[in-house]
Amino acid sequence: MDDYKKLIEEAFGESSEDSDDDDRLRQPEDSNIAGLVSGKLPEWERISEIKGLSLCRDFLTPHQQSTLLASILQQEGWFTDASHNQAMRFGDLPAWANELSTCIRELIQYSNYDPESTDKTSEMDGKDCIFPSTLLNREPLFNQLIANSYQPGGICAHVDLMRFEDGIALVSLESSCVMHFSRVENEAVTDRKQPEPKIPVYLTPGSLLLISGEARYQWKHEINRKPGFQIWDGLEIVQKRRTSITLRRLCNSE
Repeated sequence: MDDYKKLIEEAFGESSEDSDDDDRLRQPEDSNIAGLVSGKLPEWERISEIKGLSLCRDFLTPHQQSTLLASILQQEGWFTDASHNQAMRFGDLPAWANELSTCIRELIQYSNYDPESTDKTSEMDGKDCIFPSTLLNREPLFNQLIANSYQPGGICAHVDLMRFEDGIALVSLESSCVMHFSRVENEAVTDRKQPEPKIPVYLTPGSLLLISGEARYQWKHEINRKPGFQIWDGLEIVQKRRTSITLRRLCNSE
C-alpha cells in the first residue's frame, strides 16, 4: 500500500492536506488530468457469474470525473453538437487518454493482482486475477478509444468486434446505469426451453469495468433503457445523460 501511494505521488504529486477531499492527489502543472487514482486503494468487485469481469466503483473521485469530462468536452471539443454523440481515436491517443491508461495499469498492479500470472485461467486466493499479465504488460496497453454520450440512450446486445484484442476497459461518467450481460447463443444448442437469465451490473459515475477472457468473447453486453430494465435494489434509476470512455487495443495487422 505504501509503495502504491509513493508511486502515485511521484506521478501526480502529493495529496493536499487542506483539501476537503483528502484522498485526491494534487494536479501537477504539466498534467491535463488531476491524479486519476485516489490515494487510498480502491476495492474491486468480482462478478461471480462471469469469469473475466471485474468492477472498481471508486476508480475516480467526483473532482477527477469533472476534470476528465472537461478534457473530453473542452480539449477535444466533442459532443458540442447534440447530434454528435460518439467520437473515436485510433493509434496515438490524446495525453489524457494515455494518462488514464497508465492509471488503470497502476491500479491493477497495486491491487490484489498476481504479477507472476501469465495464464488467463490462473487463480489467486481462489479467485481469478483482475487482469491477465499477458494483457497488462503489453505496450501500449490501449491504442483505441471510443467516447459515447447518451442523452439518455441504450446500446444493443453485442460482443466487441474481433478487430480488437482481448482486454477492454470501460469508464463511466455523469450518471448511473445497469448494463446487462448475456451469454453468446450456441447455435448447436437447439433444445433450450428458455433463454439464460441476463446478469445485471450496476455502473456508477467514476467506476471502471474490466472485461477480458470469457467476459470478452462469450458474453454480450447491453444497456436497455426500456421500462423495467434500469432498476437496481428495487428502485428505478433516473434516466440522465451518461458519458462513457471505452479503451481497447487493435489487433496487429499481418
